[in-house]
Amino acid sequence: MGMMDANPYRLERLFMKTQVAIIGAGPAGLLLGHLLRAEGIETVIVERATPDYVLGRIRAGVLERTMTDLMDQLGLGGRMHAEGLPHDGFHLADGERLIRIDVAALTGKQVMVYGQTEITRDLMEAAPERGLEIIYDAGDVALHDVDSDAPYLTYSKDGATHRIDAQFLCGCDGFHGPSRKAIPASVATAYEKVYPFGWLGILADVPPCNHELIYANHERGFALASMRSETRSRYYVQVALDEKVEDWSDERLWDELAIRLGPEAAAQMVRGPALEKSIAPLRSFVFEPMRYGRLMLAGDSAHIVPPTGANPHYS
Repeated sequence: MGMMDANPYRLERLFMKTQVAIIGAGPAGLLLGHLLRAEGIETVIVERATPDYVLGRIRAGVLERTMTDLMDQLGLGGRMHAEGLPHDGFHLADGERLIRIDVAALTGKQVMVYGQTEITRDLMEAAPERGLEIIYDAGDVALHDVDSDAPYLTYSKDGATHRIDAQFLCGCDGFHGPSRKAIPASVATAYEKVYPFGWLGILADVPPCNHELIYANHERGFALASMRSETRSRYYVQVALDEKVEDWSDERLWDELAIRLGPEAAAQMVRGPALEKSIAPLRSFVFEPMRYGRLMLAGDSAHIVPPTGANPHYS
C-alpha cells in the first residue's frame, strides 16, 4: 500500500472519474464517444479486445446517409469521400434480368460503400487528438449500481483491478457483452425472431460484377452481390441452417452465385480464392428497456436486425 501511495499517477489510473463511460469500442461506441466529446462531455471507452482484433472483424460495407452525415459533422469524413464508392441505386435480379432502382432520383440521397473496418479505423485514429480515451485489453468488465446516482464499472488490466466512476454508463458491447446483463431480468423483455436460414458469404480480391449492389430473388434462394472496393467483392447466398462451410468449395459457391444472380451478372463475375468464407445465422432482436437507471444501451446490445436492414447502416 505504501508503494501505491508513493505513486499518485498509479492511483489515478486505478480510480478514474468521468461523465460518461462507454463499454465497447466498435463503431457504435466509437461514434458515440466522438459525438459526446464534440459536445465537450468527458468520455472514456473501455474495450475488452486489442485494437488489431477490433479492426480485424469483417462486417458491413454499406453506409446510409445518416452515418455519412455524422462522419462529416465530426469532420472525419475525408477519407470516406476520397476512397468510398457512392451509389445512386441498386439492382433487383429475378434470375433472368436486372431491374435498376434509382434511389437518388426517388429520394435525393445516396448510399456509400465504405467498409466498417475503415470507419472504425477513422474513428480510432482520430480519438487521441479529440481527447477521447480508449482503454483496450480490459478484462472482466463489470457494471455496478447502474440504478443509482453513482454508477461505476470495474475491469482488470496489467494484473490490477481498475474502477471508473461515471454519471452515465453506455453499453455498446454487443449481444454477448456485460451491459445488457446488468439490467435485472425482472424488468427486462427480449423480442427475438430466428430465421430458418443463414447467409453463406465469401470475400474475395476480385472486382465486383456490377458497380452497384444486386439483390437476387431466385427459386434456389436469395443472393447478394456487394463490394468493399473496386477490387474487393463480397457475395452472399441463402443456405439452410444445417449447411456447413466445409461443404462449399469456392468453385461450388461461385457456380451457385452465377445461377442466382442471372446471366447478365454472371457474365461480368470475376472468380477468385476466398479471403474469408462463413455462414451467418440471421435473427432479429430487440431488448427493452434500452435505458435502466444510469445505464443506456446502443448498437447490438439493444437491437439486432438482419444485414442490409440495419447494422451496415448505423441508422
